[in-house]
Amino acid sequence: MEATLLLVDDEPKVLDVMSLFLKGEGFRILTARTGREALQMTEEHRPDLVVLDWMLPEMSGLEVCRELRKSYSVGIIMVTARTEEADKIVGLEVGADDYITKPFSLRELAARIRSVLRRVQGRTEEPQVLRRGDLTIDEAKFRVWKGDQEVILTPTEFKILVTLAARPGTVYSRLQLLEAAMGESYWNYERTIDTHVSHLRKKIEDDPSNPKYIQTVYGVGYRFGDRL
Repeated sequence: MEATLLLVDDEPKVLDVMSLFLKGEGFRILTARTGREALQMTEEHRPDLVVLDWMLPEMSGLEVCRELRKSYSVGIIMVTARTEEADKIVGLEVGADDYITKPFSLRELAARIRSVLRRVQGRTEEPQVLRRGDLTIDEAKFRVWKGDQEVILTPTEFKILVTLAARPGTVYSRLQLLEAAMGESYWNYERTIDTHVSHLRKKIEDDPSNPKYIQTVYGVGYRFGDRL
């Protein structure tokens, strides 16, 4: 089944060019020109992934990203002209799964879209339901519960959690987690794992400053607690 993409940009020509190319790549395309329209389209059509421009009128791409993350596990790629590492980290912290900086090639955009979609849809092993403490992780349904409360995770956060929770006590380096969650093409962004882990802890830990699930192994990486 073809994936549905929501492209969000306030420039009609940009939307037209991206839409034409990505339709040719086999995707179903929806478009929005404002942040509020993007939220409405997501509610009505539930796209598989949103390509979201940072600079939008009235409501910025970052604000849209925050709102999407409150209710949806949709993949999000931020498009930005900002090249500073701090700006990219901000995008990841609010819930983006990836970012691409202008100018970019449409082939690169398509490759990044497929990479994020694989984190949500691709499964190389039989999906299972993991129960760890008061967490329930359903791989097949891409859903997580803490007790009776569902926790909304980004695709990257979900993949990190599944990787760690599948083997409690096993220590993973940042590079290993990066490869598992995002693929080897992202090796140069090893430290972004810290950002995703921090965001994940805020969602699943009772006390993020003293985590019982995702524990830091200083100088090495992270492990999932094995005494739960």
